[in-house]
Amino acid sequence: MNDTKAKAYAARFGKVLDYIETHLDEVLSVEQLSRIANFSKYHFHRQFAEHTGVSVFRYIQLLRLRQATYRLAFDHGARIIDIALEAGFENPESFSRAFRNTFEQSPSEFRRHPKWETWHARYRFRTPERKQTMEVEIVDFETTRIAVQEHRGPIELLNDTVGQFIIWRKANGLSPVKTSRTFGIAYDNPDTTEPEKFRFDICGEVTGEVPANPQGVVAKIIPGGRCARVRHRGTHTRLGESAIYPLYRDWLPASGEELRDFPLYFHYLNLLPETPEHELVTDVYLPLK
Repeated sequence: MNDTKAKAYAARFGKVLDYIETHLDEVLSVEQLSRIANFSKYHFHRQFAEHTGVSVFRYIQLLRLRQATYRLAFDHGARIIDIALEAGFENPESFSRAFRNTFEQSPSEFRRHPKWETWHARYRFRTPERKQTMEVEIVDFETTRIAVQEHRGPIELLNDTVGQFIIWRKANGLSPVKTSRTFGIAYDNPDTTEPEKFRFDICGEVTGEVPANPQGVVAKIIPGGRCARVRHRGTHTRLGESAIYPLYRDWLPASGEELRDFPLYFHYLNLLPETPEHELVTDVYLPLK
């Protein structure tokens, strides 16, 4: 298969995956999905498995379970029975059985002590690159004071750090999530950094001091200055392919711009688990001289 045909083939699967992500709360049939990709329904099962490494029904189930894990981990007020029904399961028993088979924990065990490393291992399936139209604008970002929960170590454990920051944020009211911006600062590329050396800051905007606290949240600033900004829509798992790598690989060399001595950072305009993954909006900032 030549390169043009291969890209066209991948694009057809991309349409299917996009459709699945935006219709997870609906009944999804093989016949329906094969029509979207313009593939024969008789061969779609095998084509999908060959392209992603999992069956179509397993892929759908994994995405529904992923949304459920966010609710379990970060929304302790949600009842497990409601999470099960929202994930498309008929009853809590079938949800618990599928959950344990996938993550080696019951939903209640995951809520108390999520094994994020096992969780990450379940989502290492193949997916075709889905390019989005990338519109880059140059903006002036104002110096912003932030409260920071520093993550140092494997990216697989980043959600544990996120959980600690949520606890801090709810406990003191210094950075209320509804009125304060939420940021992430990426010091390292997880694809090329040794796991134990990976660094990432989870941040909430503040206006005052950050007193000592049990979670170890500290005060920092995001310095003001010129930035290239691109908006990403959808799951955070595709930030790299749709925004970060194109910024560095394609836009920067052609722009004539030079980078400033501060890491790439993200502004999360909405957040999990309140927002479905396909509706997430994230602004990516690349600091410029």
